[in-house]
Amino acid sequence: MARRCDLTGKRANVANNVSHSNIKTKKRQLPNLQVKKIWWAEEERFVTLKVSTRAMRTLRKMTLGQFLREQGLAAG
Repeated sequence: MARRCDLTGKRANVANNVSHSNIKTKKRQLPNLQVKKIWWAEEERFVTLKVSTRAMRTLRKMTLGQFLREQGLAAG
């Protein structure tokens, strides 16, 4: 399963580790993903999603349905 946020699409970033002698090696910067059960009011059920902590903060301010419509992920 991919390390990607189900709501925002955040994923790993590739960057360089730079040593004191300026030798560059690849590293991955992973998003802070959490598996959460979130109440979906329109469907009246819980859904299990892998979401970033930034998306969880946004979900405190709006419902899951509003978030999905704003992101263009839900019909209607």
